[in-house]
Amino acid sequence: MTAQHYRCGWVALMGPPNAGKSTLLNALLGQKITIVTPKPQTTRNQIVGIHTDEAAQTIFMDTPGLSQVRGRLSKAMLQAVWQSLNQADVIMPVLDSHLYIRHPEYLERDLAPVAEALASEERPMIVVVNKVDLFADKSRMLPLLTRLSEMWPTAEIFPVSALMKDGLPALMELVRSRLPEGEAQFPEDQISTAPVRFMAAEIIREKLFLQLRQEVPYCIAVEVEHWEEDEARGQTVIHAVIYVARPMHKGMVIGKGGKVLKQVGMEARKDIQELLGGKVHLELWVKVRENWTEDPAFVQELTRIEEVR
Repeated sequence: MTAQHYRCGWVALMGPPNAGKSTLLNALLGQKITIVTPKPQTTRNQIVGIHTDEAAQTIFMDTPGLSQVRGRLSKAMLQAVWQSLNQADVIMPVLDSHLYIRHPEYLERDLAPVAEALASEERPMIVVVNKVDLFADKSRMLPLLTRLSEMWPTAEIFPVSALMKDGLPALMELVRSRLPEGEAQFPEDQISTAPVRFMAAEIIREKLFLQLRQEVPYCIAVEVEHWEEDEARGQTVIHAVIYVARPMHKGMVIGKGGKVLKQVGMEARKDIQELLGGKVHLELWVKVRENWTEDPAFVQELTRIEEVR
């Protein structure tokens, strides 16, 4: 393909919590770059994933779920969403079809404000209707698809299953066709703009989400304090701090006899080793930082990823 026909652009994934945006991004890239848990509001930052082939470079921005929860952390997460929209060449709302077919009354509550905000939008928009694998009878989706077409009359409605990778090749082809012509902005082997320290901290946070059943994960932050390449031992040494908002949470994160923290460390180390392609020595500490979610400077530092555009 000639250089003048090469395409390159930014795609903003947005939508309600737990719609599968991160699962979709990982599946489209063919590699895990953003954490995934069954809990809503897992993603706190704008995560950039880059897909490059001979026809186009597609730069995806995974964003926190749009919700009505309050607090400084929530405001920072919403700011990341709208920042992504300002950057985007293509807007891609991602929706949980299973939720809205079971509870059609939630559709207006969750999506009407977003649809109204984007009503005059002239950029290409692709509404991804996710989790279609949960329906044996696909005809049950027709009322939902009809209503989405009414809410977004100029958008293309595209059902997929990110988990089963059903429909993703066709979706990727559609996205590429909507990108503007232009040269690639990143090296062809680069898959994300996030620093590896940030990705390692996110892996640790993912394992905490999966281990803890209470609301504690939403009051947890992870910060890598020390990163060293130990060439003599052929390993990367990582020291990370897990911050909790209340003293009572510290014991829950550590677990009886240190069981929870040990399990988190084992699972996180395995994934970080896969990320880095080498041995990792990981040490974790738990510290109390009371009400950190309402500390603007701390929240800003946690949610900040260097501007890339």
